[in-house]
Amino acid sequence: MGKRKKGLESMETRTLHRNIFQRLFGICATRKPSHEACWTFEEGKILLDLGRTPELAVPGGAVRLEKNKGLPERVLIVHGDDGAFHAFRNRCSHAGRRLDPVPGMEQVQCCSIGRSTFDHEGTRLSGSAKGPVKTYGVRLEQGRLIVEVQAQGA
Repeated sequence: MGKRKKGLESMETRTLHRNIFQRLFGICATRKPSHEACWTFEEGKILLDLGRTPELAVPGGAVRLEKNKGLPERVLIVHGDDGAFHAFRNRCSHAGRRLDPVPGMEQVQCCSIGRSTFDHEGTRLSGSAKGPVKTYGVRLEQGRLIVEVQAQGA
């Protein structure tokens, strides 16, 4: 484990277990939703039906959405251990590899050898990334998770 070097508080990080093949090729562990029809993308928003997304039913769960259905970039959605939902542009700011949640840590980590780690606000905690990862606004409405990928009028 490492410690965050900047800032007044010390933030612990944990390295996800991945073999060298997974790290070299940036193979993430987070799966796509088991029911592809659980989400749509319209008017700059991801609309995700939580009732059809068992991967997000409990804290610690996550899904990755790829660039299809008009979605302009990959997105990682995490059901945090804090009970809140968090959404990230699924692209490390170092080399563009995908991210995975770090169980029990309220963090996500790059799948590559650099293992850059970020908190749920997107702030870099450790690793070779030079900056934060992009996060998106998330809200819950009537059993649906709404992720604001693009600002209105953008």
